[in-house]
Amino acid sequence: MFRVSREIHFCYGHRLLNYDGKCRYLHGHNGRAVITLEASHLDELGMVVDFTRIKQVVQTWIDEHLDHKMLLHRDDPLLPYLRQQGEPVVVVDFNPTAENIARLIFEYAAGQGFPVVEVQLWETETCFASYRGSREGIAVDEPGFPAGEALKTERFGKNQRFPA
Repeated sequence: MFRVSREIHFCYGHRLLNYDGKCRYLHGHNGRAVITLEASHLDELGMVVDFTRIKQVVQTWIDEHLDHKMLLHRDDPLLPYLRQQGEPVVVVDFNPTAENIARLIFEYAAGQGFPVVEVQLWETETCFASYRGSREGIAVDEPGFPAGEALKTERFGKNQRFPA
């Protein structure tokens, strides 16, 4: 098997609902997503996937949808206030943990046809979460995650919502 990985750096904020630790407060991270792709054979150029293609598709999506945005659960009581202030908010149907954000990126990459096998999301220099999924079973019928299609956003001014 051949594997390639691309690192994508971005900044985001979040907070966790129903959590007793410090992460219950609004805070931000200089995140690093590591997207790993795998193939049993190489293409005609001798590549799993061109790194530029990953950048054009996945990094562009992260830049447009996650970078410098506040990721909050749809039930977060701060949403009305942040929307009123015109803050860039991404509303998700899950607690925006590093694990769930890694899965969100994985599902997007897989939905775009990339042979993704793992996404790691580094929140700090010493802490990361990862998600590995089956490329054959990317249709996930679980709350908060799209079932087998590329993520779509519904625009609310500067706010976005990733529906289930």
